[in-house]
Amino acid sequence: MHSVKPTYWGVDHDNRISYLAFMKRISLIAPEGEFSIVNLDLSRQMFQWVNENAPSPIFDIEIIGLSHEVKPSGQLYSVKTDRLVHEVSHTDVVIIPATFGNPEEVIKMNQELVPWVMKQYDNGADLASMCVGAFFLGSMGLLDGKRCSTHWGAANDFRRLYPKAILEDERIVSESDRIYTSGGALAFTNLLIYLLERYAGREIAIMAAKAYMIDIDRASQSPFAVFTGLKTHQDKEVLKAQEFIESHFQEKFTVEEICEEIGLGRRSFERRFKNSTANTIFEYLQRVRIEAAKKELENGMKTVSQVMYDVGYSDTKAFRDMFKRWVGMTPIEYRNRYNKEAVTV
Repeated sequence: MHSVKPTYWGVDHDNRISYLAFMKRISLIAPEGEFSIVNLDLSRQMFQWVNENAPSPIFDIEIIGLSHEVKPSGQLYSVKTDRLVHEVSHTDVVIIPATFGNPEEVIKMNQELVPWVMKQYDNGADLASMCVGAFFLGSMGLLDGKRCSTHWGAANDFRRLYPKAILEDERIVSESDRIYTSGGALAFTNLLIYLLERYAGREIAIMAAKAYMIDIDRASQSPFAVFTGLKTHQDKEVLKAQEFIESHFQEKFTVEEICEEIGLGRRSFERRFKNSTANTIFEYLQRVRIEAAKKELENGMKTVSQVMYDVGYSDTKAFRDMFKRWVGMTPIEYRNRYNKEAVTV
C-alpha cells in the first residue's frame, strides 16, 4: 500500500495552506512515554488505504508529537513525526492511541499536548481515543458527563479515577459530543471503521472493513470481558460481603442475609456496596454467577442446563436473560463460540 499525497492548489506542500476544502485533516498523536505503535500505524494505513481507493483523496494524514522522533518506552521501534504540535494550528480530527502507565505520569509527560488538544476540540475538531487512551482524555476532564468506552479490564480503575465520566464498559465504540472512544485492544479497528463511515460514507467503510477483515457493526466487547470485582477500595465490610458472595454464589440467599452476615442495615450498606464496587449487591451476585457459567461453558462438556444449576440458577429464562445481559449473547451461542468440543443440547 502506497501513501497518496493530498492534492494542493499550486502551493508549497510543506506549508499546507489552501488544500481542497473537502479533505479531512487527521492528526495522529505520538505521545511521549509508552503507547501503542500498532494503533498509530494501522490508523495511518487505513486512512491512506481510503485515499488510494476512493475516487479522490479524502484525508490529509499526519503524525504529530512533541518531538521529531518518539521512541515509546519499552518498544523496539521509534516513530518519526510529520510535524510538531505547535506547528499545527488547526485540524479536524485528533486521534490518541492507547497510552500505558500511571495516567498522572502520562499526562505530566505530555503536558504540552493538553492545551493544544483542548484548543482543537473547542475549535470544532473531533477527538478519538483508543483502548486505554481514554485515560488521557479522562485526565483532561474532557469525559466528565460524557459516555465513553475503554478496555474492559481497565473499567474499574477508570471509574475510580474519573467518576464523573459515564463509562459504557460493554461498548466497542462510544460517541458523545464529538468524542469517540473504543473498547480494548483490537477494538480500535472498529472505531476506525466507525470514523470512516462518518467521514467517507457507508460504502467506503464497508470496503475498508472487507479489505482489513474487520467485523463491521460489532457493538459489544462483553463476550471478551472477564468479571473481577473491584477490590481496591478500603471498605472492610464491603470486602467481606464480596468474599461471601464469591464463596457462596451457588447457594440461594437474599440481600438481607448478606447484610445479617456483615452485621449492617440493608439501606446504608447497599449504598456503600454500590459506591465501592460500581455494582449493586444483586448485580455483583449475578456477574459472579455468570462468570462462573462462562468458565464452565468454555471448558466443560456439560449441557447449558447443567451449567445453569451448577452456578445457582433454577429458571432457564432467567439464566438466559441474565447471561445475555452481561455477555451480549446467549449461553448456547457463547459455548458454541468458545468451546471447541461443545455438545448439542
